[in-house]
Amino acid sequence: MRGLEKMLAAGGLCAAMFVLTPLPGLAQTATATAPPATALVTPPAEAKPHRVVLQVNTNDPATMNLALNNATNVETYYRQKGEKVEIEVVTFGAGLHMLRDDTSPVKDRIKAIAEKSPSISFKACGNTQENMNKAEGKPVPLLAQATVVKSGVVRLIELQEQGWTYVRP
Repeated sequence: MRGLEKMLAAGGLCAAMFVLTPLPGLAQTATATAPPATALVTPPAEAKPHRVVLQVNTNDPATMNLALNNATNVETYYRQKGEKVEIEVVTFGAGLHMLRDDTSPVKDRIKAIAEKSPSISFKACGNTQENMNKAEGKPVPLLAQATVVKSGVVRLIELQEQGWTYVRP
């Protein structure tokens, strides 16, 4: 056997990878070349945003403030890391008071959050609003920052089925 053939037989294919210069007396039949550096670099995939849904279903200012604290803390955390986040606060039942313009104990905070953090949105249950309209005999006014969804519970279900993280403060 000749030199290269002996190396391959003794050390296997891996030994051939370390041969950088031709051995004397051997004809050079193939040359390995490294791919260009750009071929080795894979651009990072666009990171999926973190998606969080918070439920509020009680007319309790402490719970409402806790939900707002959770939303702003999560938003701040991911913004500081340079990562995207989407946050929905979904209200239904007695929690709709959080988004009522006439009864919300946190409406000024919601307005400030909505101006500062567009990644945080507020959803109001249409079923609850309709029931409150009937019970009170007049339309229930909602904050301008609130978007009505048909059903708050269904909204929670759909978001969780889409992979959103559910939090109940």
